[in-house]
This record gives sequence, C-alpha cells and structure tokens, in this order.
Amino acid sequence: MKKYIIATLAAFTIILNSCLSGQSQNIKTNLTPTEFAERIKAQAKTTLIDVRTPDEFSKGHLENAQNIDWRNNDFSNRIETLDKSKPVFVYCLSGGRSASAASAMREAGFKEVYELDGGIMKWRGANLPETTSNTSSKTAGLSRQQFEALLASDKLILVDFYADWCAPCKKMKPYLEEISKDMANKVKVVRINADDNQALCKELQIDALPVLQLYKNKNLTWNNVGFIDKAGVLTQINK
Repeated sequence: MKKYIIATLAAFTIILNSCLSGQSQNIKTNLTPTEFAERIKAQAKTTLIDVRTPDEFSKGHLENAQNIDWRNNDFSNRIETLDKSKPVFVYCLSGGRSASAASAMREAGFKEVYELDGGIMKWRGANLPETTSNTSSKTAGLSRQQFEALLASDKLILVDFYADWCAPCKKMKPYLEEISKDMANKVKVVRINADDNQALCKELQIDALPVLQLYKNKNLTWNNVGFIDKAGVLTQINK
C-alpha cells in the first residue's frame, strides 16, 4: 500500500511538472497593440527593436525603439550585441518582417521575444503614440479631401494601399499595372503608399496591407484585405 501511494505521488509530481513546463513553453509572444504597449510599460528597461528600413523608421516609430533593419546584412551581428537573457520586443510595418526577425532571434538564443501583431499599422489604428527621428522628415501625405478628389471620375477607381516592403503588395503590383494599362478605358488604378500617407490610412481605418478598394461614383463597392490574384480582382471589376 505504501509503495502504491509513493508511486502515485511520484506520477502526480511528474504530470504536474509537465503541465507547468508546458505553460512556460506556451507564453503568448504575439501581442495586440494594447498588450504590447502594456508589456513594454511594465518593463523597467525595454529592448525595443524596429526592424524596418531607416527611411521607414524616420517617418514614425515607437518611442525608445532602436532601428535594426531585418533585411540589412549586419542584422545578425547587431543583435549579438543585445542581452539574450532579457525580453526583447520587435515590430515592423504589418508583422511579416518582425515575425522572421523574431524567429531568427529565438534561434540565436534569445529567451523572450515578443512581436507586435499587425505591426505599427495596427498600433496606429489603436491610436497609440509614436515619434519620429526628425519631425521634418514626416510627410503629410494626401488629405481626405485630396483622396475624395481622386474618386471623382466616370470610371471605376481601384485604390491599392501598399508599402514598398510588403511582399504581397510587390507580388500584386505587376498585374495591377497590367490592369491599369489594358483596362484604362474602364478603370483607373490609384496606388497609395501607406507609409507616406499615415494620417489618411488612419482616417480610412487601413490597418493592414495590402488593401484594395473599388469605387464607383465615389461609393465603395468592394474592399479586400490581403493578397488576391488578378482573376479575383477582374471578377469584381467586371461585375
């Protein structure tokens, strides 16, 4: 009986330890803007990394962030100067580059790496603060009035909200150019760089990329978030 009790306790201890270990391995690392802001605020000293390009960084970034471009050849060397035992917070424009950077950092031995889900676009959409390296470098971009003026046409207006470093955006660009050329009598394609038009995107609630919007007589008739192929776009245009 005594041996049975000891064996049972030992088995219970193993199960309990396994559960606790599983919990530690399942810490949420992909945080919403609010969670990201709260976690940063709770840290006495935060290592916050913006993995976008220096040009993107200069137009607006989170306060106290340091810019380490994920696509730069010196990324690996620069992160080696950081303390791997402390929490690190990373973000980019919409989440793609920061996910790749975070994965690389974990493989390099960083214990805690937190990502901003949806990137700085979701951050802006949540009306959270940001700063610039140089206030004069932040472009005003299109106003809402100027945007509305672009929609004044007897043609269909296909608006493409994109960013230079958005992989799906780059994949869609060639066929959008084809549509602009081949269907010029029916549709006008307007491309708007989200990073250069932050205020407009915020006002229009564009908080992810890419986004395609189709307008007819100034009325929004179709809205698509994320990658879509040419056939899918043509279906909407030819309705």
